[in-house]
Amino acid sequence: MFSIKKMTVTALFIAMGITLPLAFHMIPNAGIVFLPMHIPVLLCGMVCGLPYGLVCGILTPLLSSMITGMPPAAMLPSMLCELSVYGLVTSLLMRYVPISNKIGRIYTALIGAMVSGRLFYGVMNALLFRAGNYSLQIWLGTALVSALPGILIQIILIPALVLALQRSGVLEPQLVTRPE
Repeated sequence: MFSIKKMTVTALFIAMGITLPLAFHMIPNAGIVFLPMHIPVLLCGMVCGLPYGLVCGILTPLLSSMITGMPPAAMLPSMLCELSVYGLVTSLLMRYVPISNKIGRIYTALIGAMVSGRLFYGVMNALLFRAGNYSLQIWLGTALVSALPGILIQIILIPALVLALQRSGVLEPQLVTRPE
């Protein structure tokens, strides 16, 4: 993919990351439960690689907060950290994990990024953003239990979308096959 194409696709993922949550936020607490902003960032990391996945993870929550007020300013720093880790780790794992099976590589990148992002989110909240007011119990409740429907949606939807993008020619085959 040429860098102009990657920039355009990244911009589309950022736009999706801003607009998709609007539909979910019509339902109370749906953003926390279904994690709609995470999907475009994870996809961008898989489709566009570095640095585009990282940039998408930074700009999506930042622009969304400025344009729509979601995430609210109090949640923005921790979401910004979490989503940037998603974009970074997904990009790195898609590119450098030597798994020749397409589905295996996609799931390794997806789950690796999801775990890394959630852990980083918890650490940043515990040490910086909510120091003294954050515990393992709060992290488990917000990052895992409440978000379980969104996590399941990501595990089911994202691999199917990546494979569809590959078949359509949007995703280069070398990103989902063994790097040379």
